[in-house]
Amino acid sequence: MDRYNLITGKNKREIVLLKALPCIWGKCSFCDYIDDNSTDVSEINKLNKEVLENIKGTYGVLEVINSGSCFELPKETLEHIRNIIKEKNIKKLFLESHWCYRNRLQEMRDFFGIDIVFKIGVESFDNDFRNIFLNKNAKFKDYTEVKKYFSSICLMVGIKGQSKEMIQKDINIVLNNFDYGTINIFTENTTNIKRDEELIKWFEKEYRFLEKNDKIEVLFENTDFGVGD
Repeated sequence: MDRYNLITGKNKREIVLLKALPCIWGKCSFCDYIDDNSTDVSEINKLNKEVLENIKGTYGVLEVINSGSCFELPKETLEHIRNIIKEKNIKKLFLESHWCYRNRLQEMRDFFGIDIVFKIGVESFDNDFRNIFLNKNAKFKDYTEVKKYFSSICLMVGIKGQSKEMIQKDINIVLNNFDYGTINIFTENTTNIKRDEELIKWFEKEYRFLEKNDKIEVLFENTDFGVGD
């Protein structure tokens, strides 16, 4: 599995995919990424240290992702990230968090002492689709509540049960209210959630203009950031 990459297109940065403790929720109906998690802390820290040694500080920007939230990374791994940040003169850090950790984000800012952009996988701002169909357990009323905590939004597109209207609303919300957005085109996995090919074709045609939007990244494959398998 590839766990380090240099992103040279939009939002230039280095990215690492680290191993972590089990996702605090771990019940999203579409997700099998949590298979990368472990309960063996020594194994986690050993692997993560090896991955983090690839960081060069090329752009002064680093994104750290894991199959869950940054709060599930062991303390030793977090300390190693902090050391790398100092050694490589990293000025901005991207981290991902589940909604349930929203009141703890300042802990990470205090720990690392640099500018942090927090990403959240809301998948959709449609409450029923997000929490009932996808079982995301991210219970907020609307985007204004999310905006208080997060400045980068991850959306999911191309799932059977999703509508064009949902997607249009979601993308408009991100374009008009958030600093960054990632749109993940759903890839079928070991879960029972199915991919909607017609919806994806419509999206590709309707939203081709996003290719030129610097704040939106569209991932047609889970590995388009150059990490994962």
